[in-house]
Amino acid sequence: MSGGVERGDADDGTTDPDGGFRKPPPPDDRLWRHPSEVAGRTPSLAPPSTRARSPWPVALVSGLLGSVLTLGLVVATGGLDRTARSVVVRESVASVASAPVGDGGGRDDDVVRIAEQTSPAIARIEVSGERGGIGSGVMFRDDGHLLTNAHVVDGARSIKVVLADGSEHEGRLLGSDSLTDVAVIKIDRPEPFPVAVLGTAADLQVGQATVAIGSPLGLIGGSSVTTGVVSALGRRVPGREGPLLDMIQTDAAIAPGSSGGALLDGTGAVIGITTAIAVSEAGYQGLAFATPIDIARSVAEDVMATGRVAHVWLGIEGRDLDATSARDTGVAGGAVVVEAIDGGPAEEAGLLPGDIVVEVAGKEVSSMSALVIALRAREPGEVIDLGVVRGGERRTVGVELGTRPPES
Repeated sequence: MSGGVERGDADDGTTDPDGGFRKPPPPDDRLWRHPSEVAGRTPSLAPPSTRARSPWPVALVSGLLGSVLTLGLVVATGGLDRTARSVVVRESVASVASAPVGDGGGRDDDVVRIAEQTSPAIARIEVSGERGGIGSGVMFRDDGHLLTNAHVVDGARSIKVVLADGSEHEGRLLGSDSLTDVAVIKIDRPEPFPVAVLGTAADLQVGQATVAIGSPLGLIGGSSVTTGVVSALGRRVPGREGPLLDMIQTDAAIAPGSSGGALLDGTGAVIGITTAIAVSEAGYQGLAFATPIDIARSVAEDVMATGRVAHVWLGIEGRDLDATSARDTGVAGGAVVVEAIDGGPAEEAGLLPGDIVVEVAGKEVSSMSALVIALRAREPGEVIDLGVVRGGERRTVGVELGTRPPES
């Protein structure tokens, strides 16, 4: 009944054996919906302690609102002010595990500090086009480069960026990547813009503090700040171009119109770009998801350098190794090669249908999703060793990774 996610992943050229992602069923037959299908339904934004716990499947909802009044179900974080020119990029800083902010033990001051520090770097993004709406953006370079979600700017004919000081700027889309739901917008002015400090999601821990800052519903008066914790890591949620992998889950309240905003750790460093919220037939479930900043920054670097994103390509169709086969094979899990695509890196390296990939460059992988995530840290042209089980025997296969073809 739910909008399920197909196995395999478009990011590295892996696809479902059935031939790609299936067209979703009609809205009444699934639990996830685009805002245009649920206009008028208002999600519950009750505090975390009062939200109902529900086993309903996760629903990915676009943070793009057709208008301020079209609430529906949404995603992310957004609007404030910043202007840039000098090309100052705040260097990445390690995430520091800390107690939840705003817990009554003096942490309220931390939230105030983080809000004052980061809010000027959060912008409201107003899009005109076939799917016009409102989202948010994070200024990460003082020359006017902002990170946001690809779905926020999809089909945009014009983009207006409203900063925290109320100033309005014409934005131009430098590039977007629907596979990771990340886009880069550029605005201009002579003076430098305030920028957010970019952290890393690599060392996050479940339970550590989070602060979300966005521009919910496009409301006038600046950004909105909410607090919570990292609820889970490595989540897989439905996306428009296939599953979004390795997502950060948080219980910090995320409202419609906040797509493309900032999820920060307890020090105020950006650890993710808010992307989706979970809903069920009962309404908002108090769960939100953010794209790790490491992925967003990598996409931005590609876009700024070449105008497009180069995804690593292994060239296989695959599936998860089932529990029974894993037990019989004596491994914890793995990715089963269903087909090695003709002329692809895997086929040229000698991978065969039935091979089980259990390791990438010495790092264990237990599923297709884990394989995709491991490959995201690599570059096209890089040669890596894959740990493969074939016929019950373990072996090492060297593969030169390729660049994902445009339509694969």
